[in-house]
Amino acid sequence: MKQVTFILIIVFIFSSFTVSKRVEALITKEIKTVFEVETFQKEIITIPFEINESLPIKITDSNFFKINDENNLLGYYYYGQAYGKADYFDFIVIFDKNLIVSKVKILVYREDHGGEVGSKRWLKQFRGKTANQELTYQKDIAAISGATISAKSMTNEVNKLLKTINILYNKQLL
Repeated sequence: MKQVTFILIIVFIFSSFTVSKRVEALITKEIKTVFEVETFQKEIITIPFEINESLPIKITDSNFFKINDENNLLGYYYYGQAYGKADYFDFIVIFDKNLIVSKVKILVYREDHGGEVGSKRWLKQFRGKTANQELTYQKDIAAISGATISAKSMTNEVNKLLKTINILYNKQLL
């Protein structure tokens, strides 16, 4: 019985760090739409351990990628999670090759309330933001009635991502 429990725990841990096929398909669709391409390659970005430890968002082999078409850099994307009132939700941020936000999209929202945070109209506020900007909820990013916690969380996660991108750019790792 202990072995079965141990195996189930290991399977759960490994499965929680992988992107499901459904989410991967959504990411692929968004990248193709943003960059108007049929095919692309994603390339893992490797960050030295000592730098990664100091970043606001840790870069792994499953959350931040370069997007290439043949030998041309199209941009980058980040796959992350933010916390709503009671559960996490998954999102992506797609950057152009100059590290300017092209699109933010909520991929999976797991709560009954606060889903307004996934509206295209609200998310397009992030478009055009750059790594040297700091966003303030209710000033730069509008509040959402009924989705306050999710909207604040999303704004905070994008802020941390922009700070991370800025650090990596300044260290010439992007």
